[in-house]
Amino acid sequence: MTSRRRGRPGLLGTVARTAVIAGTAQTTANAVNRRGQQRMSAATPVPAAAPPAPPAPPAPPAAPAWEEVDLVTQLSRLAQLRDSGALTEAEFQAAKSRILA
Repeated sequence: MTSRRRGRPGLLGTVARTAVIAGTAQTTANAVNRRGQQRMSAATPVPAAAPPAPPAPPAPPAAPAWEEVDLVTQLSRLAQLRDSGALTEAEFQAAKSRILA
């Protein structure tokens, strides 16, 4: 005669029960997440399209090369006047800042 176990389930029964519980929990969690995502997507309208960015302002025209040469020429003349003693250091600095501004 075979004797049947009474009381607690065996190892195979415990594994089967755990698998059923875990599968049910996973299915429930997926359903809850899916429903939450559907609610969020329904609550926040999707914008049709972003309006185009305004055009960039035109770049300021570049200084012509002759203006740069002119600055160098003016600064060298000022330096010559300072070196010759016609301008003081303070006058030179003031004139230089006016030219560079």
